[in-house]
Amino acid sequence: MGGNQQAREIKSVLATVMFEPDEIEQLRQAFAPAEFVHVPPWDADAIAAALEHADVAVITGDLDERHVNAPHLRWVQCDHSGLTRSARPEVFERGIIVTGAAGRSAPALAQHGFFFALSLTYDARRLFEMQDAHQWRAPAGFEHRLALWGKTLGIVGFGHTAKEMARLGKAFGMRVIVYRRSSAERAPDVDFMLSADDGDTLDPLLAESDVIMLAAQLTDATHHLFSTDEFAKMKNTAFLINMARGPVIDQQALVKALHAGEIAGAGLDVADPEPLPPDAPLWDAPNVVITPHMTPKVPDRTQRTIDIVVENIKRYRAGEPMVNALTKRDVYTPDKQA
Repeated sequence: MGGNQQAREIKSVLATVMFEPDEIEQLRQAFAPAEFVHVPPWDADAIAAALEHADVAVITGDLDERHVNAPHLRWVQCDHSGLTRSARPEVFERGIIVTGAAGRSAPALAQHGFFFALSLTYDARRLFEMQDAHQWRAPAGFEHRLALWGKTLGIVGFGHTAKEMARLGKAFGMRVIVYRRSSAERAPDVDFMLSADDGDTLDPLLAESDVIMLAAQLTDATHHLFSTDEFAKMKNTAFLINMARGPVIDQQALVKALHAGEIAGAGLDVADPEPLPPDAPLWDAPNVVITPHMTPKVPDRTQRTIDIVVENIKRYRAGEPMVNALTKRDVYTPDKQA
């Protein structure tokens, strides 16, 4: 959360989200009595005109120069969860509050992480190949595979999705270790909590985890958080699952680790770059399951988004900390990365 503690008035709102009419009306009513201008995201002229006097914007994507340079804009709500492209130094220099929709899809994203964990555990690729070949037998070595029950799940990050991962991990009978940025008490679904602010390192999680799920924000601090040294410290039977952002992993180092057998496999819903080029070595690395940054939706995703916006309207007007607000610790400057 973030934002200053001074009560604020909302006079004019620009919305470019492509919701259904009744959903737009919910936003209109929540922002009342403010002027509410709804235009499609491709209407550049209408957007430019509205930004001349808007102090709040609800947009489909990330901030760009139009928003940064808008004379009165003070708060932007982005209709997605990963705000990496909006976490730019100039946004904080301008004092713009930026909030997102993190949490609306957390249950589905956590399930996606376990789709990877189960696919790798069961060697789903070979099972499907044998089914296609009409072969009723176990793949070679299958008798030595162990279920998730009793294994250790390591989670990096502890936002909405990570909390759902921890809950599902306990449901699968797993021991749960978490590494997070800020200091906090251990959550009910977590057996062991590590914190960067407390001086903890990733090492215990790397050494003990059988499955590692990444759900951290991409920031300057998490760029290539997993690289050669981290793979060397992982169990060679462990799986790495990335539900965060592609650059959290050093992709070249990951390919080398997979070919060398330093880790047993990877499940990746994100890549670096995206889309992943057809000739990228990652496609042919052993024991990799890849999905194209696409997760089945929760059925009420838009309403969950609206609920976040409505809560933030109340908080903005009251001068209270905002839900899912960027802070200076979230800054990402990819041009400065090695």
